[in-house]
Amino acid sequence: MASRADDWYRQAKRDLQHARHALEDEEFEWACFAAQQAAEKALKALYQTVSAEAWGHSVFALLENLPQELSAEEALKDVARELDKHYIPPRYPNSYPQGAPYEYYTRAEAERAIAHAERILAFCQDHLSRQRGGPGTSQGSGGGADPPPAGD
Repeated sequence: MASRADDWYRQAKRDLQHARHALEDEEFEWACFAAQQAAEKALKALYQTVSAEAWGHSVFALLENLPQELSAEEALKDVARELDKHYIPPRYPNSYPQGAPYEYYTRAEAERAIAHAERILAFCQDHLSRQRGGPGTSQGSGGGADPPPAGD
């Protein structure tokens, strides 16, 4: 099966863009959820490059189960744990004793979730570049911007 890493990573970037737009629109719950989704999809792109199966939606579990050569520092895992808290609660009222999810989210939480997602995407970008071009070839990608095109 062909790798779909580029597809996963491009969608991760789009989800991060959506998180930023939601923040601008003061839809803080959606900003948090989209940030979590961006991180999840970026990690799934990374799994694709090593032909590993990635199941589930936990950013922490995806980081924790990466192959040894791709392992993440504990600080990044802490960021992942925080993002995981934004997978279900932003979308479902029964996550709270009363009220709608949007009533519980703040600008500060949304900004923090977006910053955390940016860190995960940068981590993935670095490893995606290395996987495609060999060790030490991650420069020139703009520090977490686009992965180099596959097969060009």
